[in-house]
Amino acid sequence: MTRIYSMIVRGSLLSFLAVGLSFTQPISEPENQQTENTSVTAIIDTTIKMYDFPQIDIIGRKPSLLMRIPGSADIIATTSLKHNQPLAGNEMFRQVTGVHVVDEEGIGLRANIGIRGLDPDRSRTVLMMEDGVPVALAPYGEPEMYYTPAIDRMKSVEILKGSGSILFGPQTIGGVINFITADPPLVSTAGISLRGGTGGFASGQLSYGTTFDNVGVQVALLHKRADKLGITRFTVNDFTAKVRFNLTDNSRLGFKLSAYDEVSNSTYIGITQTMYDRGEYYTEVAPNDELDIRRYSASFTYDYFISDNSYIRTTAFGYTTTRNWLRQNFSRATSSGMTGIIFGDTTVTNGAIYMRNSTGNRNRQFEVAGIEPRFITSYNLGSLNNELEAGVRFLYERAFEQRIDGRTADAKSGDLREDEIRTGYASSFFIQNRIFITEKFTVVPGFRLEQFNFSRDIFRRNFSDTSLTANDDLFSVVPGAGLNYNFDNRVSVFAGVHRGFAPPRVKDAISSGGEALQLDAELSWNYEIGLRASLLNYFDVELTGYMLDFSNQVIPVSESSGGAGSGLVNGGSTLHQGIEAGIKFDLGSLLGSSYGIMLSTSATFGNSEYNEDRFITVNSERVNIKGNRLPYSPEQFISAALDFSTPFGFGLQLSGTFIGEQFTDELNSTEASASGETGLMPSYNVVDITGRYEIESINSSIYLSVKNLLDERYIASRRPQGIKVGLPRIITAGLEVTL
Repeated sequence: MTRIYSMIVRGSLLSFLAVGLSFTQPISEPENQQTENTSVTAIIDTTIKMYDFPQIDIIGRKPSLLMRIPGSADIIATTSLKHNQPLAGNEMFRQVTGVHVVDEEGIGLRANIGIRGLDPDRSRTVLMMEDGVPVALAPYGEPEMYYTPAIDRMKSVEILKGSGSILFGPQTIGGVINFITADPPLVSTAGISLRGGTGGFASGQLSYGTTFDNVGVQVALLHKRADKLGITRFTVNDFTAKVRFNLTDNSRLGFKLSAYDEVSNSTYIGITQTMYDRGEYYTEVAPNDELDIRRYSASFTYDYFISDNSYIRTTAFGYTTTRNWLRQNFSRATSSGMTGIIFGDTTVTNGAIYMRNSTGNRNRQFEVAGIEPRFITSYNLGSLNNELEAGVRFLYERAFEQRIDGRTADAKSGDLREDEIRTGYASSFFIQNRIFITEKFTVVPGFRLEQFNFSRDIFRRNFSDTSLTANDDLFSVVPGAGLNYNFDNRVSVFAGVHRGFAPPRVKDAISSGGEALQLDAELSWNYEIGLRASLLNYFDVELTGYMLDFSNQVIPVSESSGGAGSGLVNGGSTLHQGIEAGIKFDLGSLLGSSYGIMLSTSATFGNSEYNEDRFITVNSERVNIKGNRLPYSPEQFISAALDFSTPFGFGLQLSGTFIGEQFTDELNSTEASASGETGLMPSYNVVDITGRYEIESINSSIYLSVKNLLDERYIASRRPQGIKVGLPRIITAGLEVTL
């Protein structure tokens, strides 16, 4: 902890020097004060310099800025979050084209997001950020989402899937998701939010923000818990503070501090197929399993405005995550060392779960620190206007991992079985230049360079002390280019191509025997072409065709994906193709009504398959899986919503989601295994409804929300060790007050 925060302090001091290159999206203005920076003239104004919080945005704070993006992108706005009142971020991501979410515990504590047919396991192929800073356990060596930012405290969310992803590595395959928290307001504002519901669910959030003289402050404290949502019980405490200092007329500093604490009964064990068929949907198979997560993070962002057309933004960040997981051991067949507790059908091979009187504690701690100077400038080259973005980043990450085997069913201590440290050092350079061929037509070429050096030191293996050390490194060039033709600020067409890149997990690249396996990075060529239009102030549409062509897709072998935990990864060539459509129709504006009637839908139709010969051994026979679909890649998923609002404060939102059938293994097995781990996952529908009433006289609102209105029962996942059933009907009611 001392080392990582000393690195943050040194990084923040370096940011004041601000002599490195760097570039990012134009600074976004406060709501209702933004300008669309489409020329080289005065991209920065006094209001921005004084009041905007310095942090990295991937799109910007205003939906109209989407017209500038040479690729598919979306913004989940504050209004959408308020009207939907989601229990988990998963509900909101399902409304975005191309984004597929697999529920684990139903409340969104661990995100499993796949974009355009990519494996959703732990969101490894998506770059996840909060306020422009990575949030994965280790962005390069273990980019896994055991911690997910709480949607409760978010102001908005940005999603980028096109060639602009190369500015925000290391993962550039699936895209970028950036959670945006609230900034310090211009006037003193206090807020309180209370919510309660079935399953013992309760949530409360307090916030306060103000600006005085040259300082802006925003603090928020979130507490939420549940006794039994499906099978999940949890307690979460989440604190965030942001402070903005205007240092001089040409410089400012933003500081963010956050702390997260979670205790939950998260488990890998799901129910068997027989239990599901019998209707034993919410049987808690492993009641002793307990996951403890502690996360502390800090970041400094320093802006220096060189002129009205140029500025330098330098971000230094660091965070540490402790993930201690008690998991009770179990077996699919009876043997010695059992507790006598059995679930499932003992008459069916692999149809029962026999709980053992022992535990395996997977205890891990991660340290991450980095510094990233960015710069943006507008300039003229001959008769052409240009906006240049570039930057460098240096990142350090380290993982401490131990496996401790306990001798009782709930033991957190015991015999040290495994002990190791994994370390990585990464450096990046990225540059992108927006060339205005005309006022309407822009070309956006760019590239990213990634260098990653990593090592694995193993001190104990299978209860025996050892000394195994190996290291490796990789270097990759990630080019990209996009085109955008903006007809009249209402209709634009775009196209893009970029190199998809993701480094291999260190545990996969270096074996447990200390052998560097020389694994290549995961690589693809990503193509897209589309149309984005906003017509007559009441009709918005985005249509996109995409193709992801992988020369080497990594098929996860981690325990979370149902594998052995580590080992050689050999995915081979895969091809992802599809069409995305997002439509919003403001019927109230069309009719000239004082009542708001908004219809929206998003749909994705695609196919993701192994497109070259690849053989796996099944029952001593070699099977070619060429042409098979990738696991957890539905061919269609559709969401739709109707939002109705009245001039006297009442509102209602009805939304629905359809997820097509999914295969869960490479063989595309349709028959369910007795354990429930493989087999076809049938399609399913989920309908939600939320009613709200806004009381403007006291700046407050009340709402009633019903998730899974029809109380559908469906298989949300078969990973990693059995069936996870989607949440039953959940009813919550809440109150929000702003002072």
